Amino acid sequence: MLYLDHAATTVVRPEVRDAMAPFLNDAFGNPSGVHDVSRRAKNAMEEARERAAQLLGADRPLEIVFTGGGTEADNLAVIGAALADNMRRRVVTTAIEHEAVLESAHFAGRLGCEVVVVGVDAAGRVDPHDIAAACDETAVVSVMAANNETGAIQPLPEIAALIKTIDGAVFHTDAVQAFISEEVTVLNTGADMISIAAHKLGGPKGAGLLYVR
Repeated sequence: MLYLDHAATTVVRPEVRDAMAPFLNDAFGNPSGVHDVSRRAKNAMEEARERAAQLLGADRPLEIVFTGGGTEADNLAVIGAALADNMRRRVVTTAIEHEAVLESAHFAGRLGCEVVVVGVDAAGRVDPHDIAAACDETAVVSVMAANNETGAIQPLPEIAALIKTIDGAVFHTDAVQAFISEEVTVLNTGADMISIAAHKLGGPKGAGLLYVR
């Protein structure tokens, strides 16, 4: 079989299967337990958290929240930030976001938030100034790092700088697609929250993370 859809999902790499095997067979305990099998799982999870923090340039491992995938990470980021501050009830995003972000934004809208969806140009890129113009007492701005269908890469540093200067909103990026081929860090995105999914990177489905500053 010739598989040409790696932009959608990837096969689990052999070295990943090998690394996972002990936790499917022996160290399968609940990481919150107190016995030896649980402690082995807990230690492995915390080591993974530390490595993920280093990879993203996070200040602390506790800024890494493991999720069941990119969709859950996006849901937590957008809905969580939208509802965290009663004084800021606006969600700003773009027309070409992944459905996980758009549906989260509209869910927040049904709970009383104002949702602003900013358009993009012919190349699929958003103008940072359009994002900034949409911000007014905004809870969260969510702009994906790279589009999963067009490949358009968004100017995240410029967006981050503008919204921090103008409105001070929380800035989230869905970096699930970008992480395949681009370096994604806290520093080079300017993001307060970053979503990543393992299945795009040779990892298993049902595993992801959300960086939260």
